[in-house]
Amino acid sequence: MTDVIAETKDTKKFDPEAFAMNIAKAMENSGRALAAYLKPRESGELKDNPPSEIAEVIKAFTAIAEYWLTDNARSSDLQTRIAKDYLDLWGSSVRRLAGEEVRPAIEPSPRDKRFKDPEWKSNQFFDFLMQLYLLTTRWAQDLVHDAEGVDPHTRKKAEFYMQQITNAIAPSNFVLTNPEVLRETLSSNGQNLVRGMTMLAEDIEAGHGTLRIRQSDPSYLAVGVNMATTPGKVIFQNELMQLIQYEPATENVLRTPLLIVPPWINKFYILDLRPEKSFIKWCVDQGITVFVISWVNPDRELGKKTFADYMKQGPLAAMDVIEKVTGEMKVHTAGYCVGGTLLATTLAWLAEKRRVRVTSATFFAAQVDFTHAGDLLVFVDEAQISALEREMQEAGVLEGSKMAMAFNMLRSNDLIWSYVVSNYLKGQPPSFFDLLHWNSDATRMPAANHSYYLRNCYLENRLSTGSMVIDDTLLDLSKVKVPVYNLATREDHIAPAESVLYGSQFFGGPVKYVLSGSGHIAGVINPPSGGKYQFWTNDNIKDVTLADWIKGAQEHKGSWWPDWRAWLQSIDAEQVPARAVGSETMPPIEDAPGNYVRVRA
Repeated sequence: MTDVIAETKDTKKFDPEAFAMNIAKAMENSGRALAAYLKPRESGELKDNPPSEIAEVIKAFTAIAEYWLTDNARSSDLQTRIAKDYLDLWGSSVRRLAGEEVRPAIEPSPRDKRFKDPEWKSNQFFDFLMQLYLLTTRWAQDLVHDAEGVDPHTRKKAEFYMQQITNAIAPSNFVLTNPEVLRETLSSNGQNLVRGMTMLAEDIEAGHGTLRIRQSDPSYLAVGVNMATTPGKVIFQNELMQLIQYEPATENVLRTPLLIVPPWINKFYILDLRPEKSFIKWCVDQGITVFVISWVNPDRELGKKTFADYMKQGPLAAMDVIEKVTGEMKVHTAGYCVGGTLLATTLAWLAEKRRVRVTSATFFAAQVDFTHAGDLLVFVDEAQISALEREMQEAGVLEGSKMAMAFNMLRSNDLIWSYVVSNYLKGQPPSFFDLLHWNSDATRMPAANHSYYLRNCYLENRLSTGSMVIDDTLLDLSKVKVPVYNLATREDHIAPAESVLYGSQFFGGPVKYVLSGSGHIAGVINPPSGGKYQFWTNDNIKDVTLADWIKGAQEHKGSWWPDWRAWLQSIDAEQVPARAVGSETMPPIEDAPGNYVRVRA
């Protein structure tokens, strides 16, 4: 950002001339942002088709509106409720203005970071504005929740879209109605808006006409430099993945190596961020021979690659390579998120083929049954999947940015609007944060693979019901007899803990279900050295709800990693001298983390 910003000797003193100059400069930069938005559309590079979600929003809200508007009594009650709330707020505000101590009509949740600034309560104008917003939001949510006779999926969609709308119109998202932003604007004479509009233009230019909100500063973060630095080599690659083997850090290692299958919708280095919180490095330091799949970031040419292709050219191909390199026919396996779903599918396929290749399976926040699949079910029905398939058919792939936006919308206040306020209104560039850098490093998905996954897992739930067919093979999870360590995280919006618990019952062997504190990422990436969170264990996983399971569970402070390592040791404790990376027949190709992970969408 090279724009010159008008400054004064004392930026804390309001200077009308400097303020006017900076507002003009901010408007100029907003024009640059608009030009960056229009340029690819004028050239035909980008077509602005109406988002398919608009039709879903209209259908969902129409169903809710029909309930309330088809009965005059209900409609009148609806108007009376909100009118009463507004009148109560007005009355309490007038009494407070007169100097009376008055309890607020409504207060924000203690966890709501949007209204942490003291002036939201000390300033009567902002306090009134905040309460007005909260009352309206509550009324809108009740509007959906209290609508009777609406089918559950439509209600869930309406709740989700209502949440997105109410989050978007929060007074904290606008300069004149956010006390913190307003103070910054006046004290800096508008410099924050100049910086913010400059970043807005840069982010639209970086997205080639689409806003790509920066969540971290990429200047000081680079894969292979200060992330994904655990020493290792790529020892095999095909068109879908590179297989990395990590250099040993101990004199002896467990005889059975570990194969990690990460999700293909994200890059593997979530498991190898900075060394102090790298799960991969920790495993190596614990005397485990670690192999990790690094998926390709696919283009149109790979758009026809199927779920079966990912199984054969991913974990199955990796197992063959590991046998050639180590001489071991069996491996410990671990799968994260959708990588875990692929791993479970692979285990069922191996069981059906009667191939003994796996000693144990660990799942990190992964689902095999999608009955309780959480907020992502909002995006899953025949109409939405068909629309997505038509879009993917044209491009060959689903752009990673679209999947990333869907995940961000699950926590839009934290992952979207907080950055809009911080970046574009306060003019504060984000700090460099490895986790958020990884979060924005999205990958594309082949159309054939993604379509199969959505239909067979989310829409039709075929894996757990025994009706999924892969490579002309009918899969049955009950035939998977290997020991399973099934990790869920308590605040997971993507693989809810209840869903993971329910899925545990479909395996045919012993299952240890473990619940970790925090969410989908922090609950998994929780090194023992951090001393954070906790985890719970309870052997009872049959016919039990999550709430009842927690009541009977034992709580353990800190990370679940040592518990998992002890579980692994209990299955196969035999050790051998540490292995060299690669072999004569499988010589190293390049240093870890390899080239596939460096390709950015």
